[in-house]
Amino acid sequence: MANYLITGAAGFIGSALAQKFINQGDKVTTIDNLSTGFKSNIPNGVIFIEGDCSNSKTIDRLPNETFDAIFHIAGQSSGEISFDDPLYDIRTNTESTLLLLKFALKNNCKRFIYAGTMSVYGIHDDQPVNEESDCKPQSFYGVGKLASEHYMRIYQQYGIQTTSLRLFNVYGPDQNLSNLRQGMVSIFLAQMMSNSHIHVKGSADRYRDFIHVNDAVEAFSRCLKCKKSIGMQINIATGIKTTVSELIDKLISCQNNKITVEYSGETAGDIYGIYADISNMKSILGMNKLISIEEGISGLIDWAKSK
Repeated sequence: MANYLITGAAGFIGSALAQKFINQGDKVTTIDNLSTGFKSNIPNGVIFIEGDCSNSKTIDRLPNETFDAIFHIAGQSSGEISFDDPLYDIRTNTESTLLLLKFALKNNCKRFIYAGTMSVYGIHDDQPVNEESDCKPQSFYGVGKLASEHYMRIYQQYGIQTTSLRLFNVYGPDQNLSNLRQGMVSIFLAQMMSNSHIHVKGSADRYRDFIHVNDAVEAFSRCLKCKKSIGMQINIATGIKTTVSELIDKLISCQNNKITVEYSGETAGDIYGIYADISNMKSILGMNKLISIEEGISGLIDWAKSK
């Protein structure tokens, strides 16, 4: 039985990863402040500490034992929201990382896997971005996440084996449909199901790379035992460019009633388009078979209708 610390297990990525390890018979502890997640999402059997990862008093409440790995997934994850309070953003995304790295060093936890983000890249031409591409984030959120990667690089010198999985647009069951400022798929889905109307801020031709939460969880799991991933940043995506209009068409095609769509306004810090070069994900993590967006959206809508 392994022993893991997973921050953010009340959220949809953290809860799915925690459930995977619980199903394997592992021991899991989580820290979550329930700001965007729900206590009901935390799998049975997970040891729950309610609080902020950016608060040293919360970290002090962790059991004095050695974890086999720390998965730092908790944090504010909206570029738009990061403009509301940049100081809160850097506390939840960067100070939390520093405190957890310090804890790992003190408690002899050698493995630290981080939920990075595509937002570190910023604006790029219409071609797949790889891990060597320039990083010029356009939001406070992206700046803080990139800073965390640099802190991880420094802690590598002290023996902490770190990896940042740069998640692109993750979607799937248990995503927070009440948060209309975080997660493109969940925002459009929530609007569609509640009002039969989708309001899009920005151009229909913008594009993203959407990856299902189950594939993201598989990436974290494989990374754990993959020595080649140590010290690296790895894109976690599908490598497929999907425009906003294509995404909306896929959502609407799963509904029987008429859906209206409005394009107006813009989002602070938004980028026009980005999609990934996933060569490292394939070669290092061995991930070649991924859930298609059609299959993923169909399952997501079935889940949403069952709520």
